[in-house]
Amino acid sequence: MIIVCETKATEAQINVIEQKIREAGLQVHRSDGVEYTILGVVGDRNRLDINALALMPGVRDVVPVSTPYKLASRDFHPEDTVVNVGESVQVGGSDVVVMAGPCAVETAEQIETSAAFAARCGARILRGGAFKPRSSPYSYQGLGVEALKLLRQAGDRHGLAVVTEVMTIDQIAVVSEYADLLQVGARNMQNYPFLTALGQAGKPVLLKRGMAATIQELLMSAEYILTAGNPDIILCERGIRTFETATRNTLDLSAVPVVKHLSHLPMIVDPSHGVGTRRFVAPMARAAVAAGADGIMVEIHPDPDKALSDGPQSLTFAEFEALMNRCRIIATTIGRRFGRAK
Repeated sequence: MIIVCETKATEAQINVIEQKIREAGLQVHRSDGVEYTILGVVGDRNRLDINALALMPGVRDVVPVSTPYKLASRDFHPEDTVVNVGESVQVGGSDVVVMAGPCAVETAEQIETSAAFAARCGARILRGGAFKPRSSPYSYQGLGVEALKLLRQAGDRHGLAVVTEVMTIDQIAVVSEYADLLQVGARNMQNYPFLTALGQAGKPVLLKRGMAATIQELLMSAEYILTAGNPDIILCERGIRTFETATRNTLDLSAVPVVKHLSHLPMIVDPSHGVGTRRFVAPMARAAVAAGADGIMVEIHPDPDKALSDGPQSLTFAEFEALMNRCRIIATTIGRRFGRAK
């Protein structure tokens, strides 16, 4: 349930309400909005006397929340959450943020060239895999810590924040040293001990939707991170498995408006993994911007045909530049800014 405090509730009154909830053995999470302060209560609400709580000074209303995800719900946090990534990037505000780079870091030259071109075209965040979870153990597995160093160096040189996937709890510390945004891959979306650890990591998290996950399951996974103390979560639609085989996955763009209706968390779209074929990436990226996504994550490569990972879905530099120009027009049309100002 949530407790809506009076507009003129004092800090002392709010503190007394929070203490009352904690004394009953429940967790309380505070959200300070433009008009009201809202307290999200997590736990067995039967331990609380709801009628007595409603009469406490400073309480405006006590509202049951029917959804199983409490803190991710828009009921708890009516305003959109804006996540700060690095020193100057905000995801969830008026800008549509572009994350671009190769699927995997291969060489210093490859990531440097990609970062330079991504920044020139207006991208704000450099992506690239360091630890690569592949379906086959014989496929390229990434350069590990060396890739993290190369990402950080390239990002710093070109004014880009860095996002990369972290796969296990014991990788969180080392990845956090180099990355501004910790990515949870689709295969780990329901690894709950891992999500709880990320909630305590002190870094923003990019949570990708699982390949067979419902929207509610995605929001429940976000709830694990939120309840562990981390409010900075960006959700990502990256395609789900259906009966269709024409594309690698089925990119569920309806998830964007649905999630933004249900939740305050920002949401981006990864059309590269969503369709898996280069020629279809740009149309779906444009559609994602039109649907209201807060950003897109696109794979680019200096020479996709020679890429060690996901070459068929990676855009050439020329294709990426054309995509950025077209998406900028769409974003402007719907009243948003796109990419970095040139």
